[in-house]
Amino acid sequence: MGAQTSPAQELNDERAIRDLVDKWLAATRTGDLKTVLSLMDDDVIFMVPGQEPFGKEAFAANSEQMKDTRVEGTSDIREIKILGDWAWMRNHLEVTITPPNGDAMTRTGYTLTILRKNADGAWVLARDANLLT
Repeated sequence: MGAQTSPAQELNDERAIRDLVDKWLAATRTGDLKTVLSLMDDDVIFMVPGQEPFGKEAFAANSEQMKDTRVEGTSDIREIKILGDWAWMRNHLEVTITPPNGDAMTRTGYTLTILRKNADGAWVLARDANLLT
């Protein structure tokens, strides 16, 4: 069994995870792919409806194809549970995607995310099940 985490450490970890979500949304809004990629584990896996699971390389390629598309989102974190160097988060997202010369599309739904704390203490996304429709 792993070491117990103090309540103060759990609060610090929860704040760090909430900050990661805020940083992800801000970087997405400004098109800062480098920052978004830095918030993912190297072996991250994303699961979205209608597609096979994909990793960091495919995420980066998809993002490059959408580099002229404006993406804005809001997050409402409903739960965070920290278990040592691992955590999970249930989050409700609303994302508006506006392609160049196109109409905005809004998608809403839940995500279930598993996060891992790196050796340097930074939290990163390890797995993400995205149910936005």
